[in-house]
This record gives sequence, structure tokens and C-alpha cells, in this order.
Amino acid sequence: MRTVDGRVAGRRGQATRQKLLDCLSEMLSSSPYRDVKVIDVARKAGTSPATFYQYFPDVEGAVLEIAEQMATEGSQLTALLDGRSWVGKAGWATSQELVDGFLEFWRRNDAILRVVDLGAAEGDKRFYKLRMKILNSVNNSLADAVTELQAKGKVDKDVSPAAMAGSIVAMLAAVASHQKGFQTWGVKQAELKPNLALLVHLGVTGKKPTK
Repeated sequence: MRTVDGRVAGRRGQATRQKLLDCLSEMLSSSPYRDVKVIDVARKAGTSPATFYQYFPDVEGAVLEIAEQMATEGSQLTALLDGRSWVGKAGWATSQELVDGFLEFWRRNDAILRVVDLGAAEGDKRFYKLRMKILNSVNNSLADAVTELQAKGKVDKDVSPAAMAGSIVAMLAAVASHQKGFQTWGVKQAELKPNLALLVHLGVTGKKPTK
């Protein structure tokens, strides 16, 4: 772990650096990204702006660091699909667990994901790559699942695995970022998950699930 000027950060320095990141993460949960200033992060961490600048070039640089950590964690979403079956009752369980894990990840990282989505929407390639790193972990596994089902004659050959997987992942991401909004439509969280899982199952297998 190095400082901005290239020096190796000691144990105390690493702890200070992590505290700054933790305080920034907490502030992003309650304040608009553009309103967060270095002096506010430093004050919350009990240190000075000069110390902040030892570890990060600016707030955006620190946000990218948090986003990198989150994206690395997000790449583990592929574990929800690795080696899982999409046939029979097992397929329904796979759909449910994918939806549950995806929504939970989004809920846990809601604040930083909002910043990543904003940066990606504005054309910042750094944020776009991080967003795709998260989505690809699920997208590639879903495309492989559709391809495998096609090879077994269980899914029509005219289905594009890449297009189907991409559509499902885009839907999951949109729903995950809109979870609070569903409440205004009178949709309970307990109702959202099984209906979303149904759409995922239909997309991958082309069939209603065996429950």
C-alpha cells in the first residue's frame, strides 16, 4: 500500500487510509456524491485534508477505490450460478437464489452503486468498466447456462444466449436499483423476489418452473 507520492504506507497509515474510505462510504449513504468534500471526509475521520491528500488525489479517486473493492466483491456473484442446474425443481431454486443474492448485493452496496451508475451514465470509462465487471460475473454464467440447455435440446436454437443473458442481467440491475420504488407501487419485497425469479427462469429455460 503506497501513498500518492509513492511512499510505502505503514500499519498506522493503512489504518488511517481505510478509516477515510469507511467515512466516505458512510457519507455517500446520506449525501449526494457531488456534495461530499475532502474537508468533510477528513473531519469525520478525525484527521486533516493534508492527510487525505497523502492517500488519494481527490474525492473521486477515493470513490473509485471503494468502487474497485465493491466490484471485486461483486465478481463473486458468479458463485450463485457455478455448477448449478436449471432443470426441474433445481432450476427454480437456482433462479430464486440468483435473485436473492443479486438484490442483497445491490442493497448492501446501494450508495456506491448509485455513484458508479452515475459515472457510467456520464461516460466515465472507469466507472463503466467497474459496472460491467459486476454484471459480467452473472451475464457470462447465464449465457453459458442457455448455451448448455440448447446443446441438450431443452432451449430453442433460435434463442441468442448472449442477448438473453444480457437482457436478464439488465433487468436484474434495473430492478435491484429500483427496490425502494416498488413500495410506492404497492409491491412488497416478499412479492418482488418470486416474480423476478419467475422471469429469470422463463428467460433461461423458456419454461415455467417446477415448484
